[in-house]
Amino acid sequence: MEAAATEERSTVCVTGAGGFLASSLVKLLLSTGRYAVRGTVRDPGDRKNAHLTALEDAGERLRLFKADMLDYSSVASAVAGCEGVFHVASPVPSGKSSNPEADVIAPAVTGTLNVLKACKEAKVKRVVVVSSVAAVFNNPNWPKGKAFTEDSWSEEQYCRKNEDWYFLSKTLAEHEAFAYAAKTGLDIVTICPSLVIGPLMQPTVNTSVKVFLGYIKGDQETVQNGFKNLVDVRDVADALLLAYENSQASGRYLCSSSPIRVSDIVNILKTSYPTLTYPKNFVEVEGGYTYNTEKLRKLGWTSRPMEETLPDSMECYLGLGILN
Repeated sequence: MEAAATEERSTVCVTGAGGFLASSLVKLLLSTGRYAVRGTVRDPGDRKNAHLTALEDAGERLRLFKADMLDYSSVASAVAGCEGVFHVASPVPSGKSSNPEADVIAPAVTGTLNVLKACKEAKVKRVVVVSSVAAVFNNPNWPKGKAFTEDSWSEEQYCRKNEDWYFLSKTLAEHEAFAYAAKTGLDIVTICPSLVIGPLMQPTVNTSVKVFLGYIKGDQETVQNGFKNLVDVRDVADALLLAYENSQASGRYLCSSSPIRVSDIVNILKTSYPTLTYPKNFVEVEGGYTYNTEKLRKLGWTSRPMEETLPDSMECYLGLGILN
C-alpha cells in the first residue's frame, strides 16, 4: 500500500529551498502527505541545509538538487518530471551594489526566465512565482491614500531614478513572467508578500527579519511610529499552496496581514517579553501603505493575528541569539 501511495504523490520543485520562505513551504508541502518535493540549493551537502533533511518524511519525499538559477541545465534537471514548480529563489542585495544591473536585476530576471523555460519544456502544469509588494507600491501614479491592489505596478523609471534596484528587479521579473505566460500558455500565478517575518527554520538570518528587528530593537530611544505591513512566513507558504492547488487561481495576489503601528508591535511583545530593550519614544507619522488582499482571501486564505506571529517570532529569535 505504501508503494501505491508513493506513486500517487505529485512531484513539485521549490527553488531556493534553503531560504526563509522556501523552507517553510517545503515543510508545508511535506506535511500534507500529497507531495514529493525537489528543492534546489547551491550545495546539497552544505550543513546550512540540514534543517531541510531533518524534516519529517524528508528522507522519503525530499530530494535536494544542486542548481544555480543562472545555469539553465541545472534548473532543467531539477524541474524535469515535476507537475508543479514554486519559484522562490531571488537575489536580495545585502548592501549597495556598484553594478546593480549585474548583481541584482539580471539574476532576478534571467533566473526567473530560466525556471519558466525549464517548466515549459517539462510540461509543468502550474508555476507559482514569489514576487513582492516591492513590485507594487513604488508607483507615484497610484491615488494617494488608496489601498494598493493587484492592478498597481512599481514604475520602472521611478525605481531607476531612486536607485531602488531590488524593487526594480522584482518588478521586471514579474513582468517577464506574465509576458512569458502570454507568449507560451504556461500557467503562471504570482504571490506578492509584504515584509515576511516569523519563526526561522534556517540557521542564518534573512534580510526581512533583519529589517523587522530594526523596528523594535532599542538601539534608538525614539523611532517613527509608522504603519508596517507584515505577514507571517507560514501564512505566505499557505498562500503559495492555495495558489497552486486552486484551479481558479490566476494572475497576481497581494499577501499581507493588516497594517500595524510600531508602538503596537512593541506593546504586543512587551506582554510576553517585558525585560527586552525596546524603543521608548514614538514620533507619530502620517501615511503609510495599505494592501487590499481581498482577491487572495477569496481563495480561502487567512492570516494569523500579530498577537500570535510576534511572540512566535521572538521566541525563535531569542533561542537563536540573533537579537544581539
